[in-house]
Amino acid sequence: MGAGPFSDTVYVFRSKRADRAKLLFWNGSEVVLATKRLEAGQFCWPKIEDGFVRLTAAQLAALFEGLDWKRVHTARTVIAPGLAG
Repeated sequence: MGAGPFSDTVYVFRSKRADRAKLLFWNGSEVVLATKRLEAGQFCWPKIEDGFVRLTAAQLAALFEGLDWKRVHTARTVIAPGLAG
């Protein structure tokens, strides 16, 4: 996958039934394994291309919470209106 085990990469694994997920990552001092199982329903998993998927931090957070990660997008820049002259 091109990333080392001590990089900022988060490795996510799913179960066959898509109701369980495991995250494996390095937090700077140790390797952390986090697991989650949904009581009802399934995680909305992205389509895998080339053996792996790239998600933003916000998309990964939504996925791990059981939400539809595809509905997460970048924040919009808001331009404040100028004073009328």
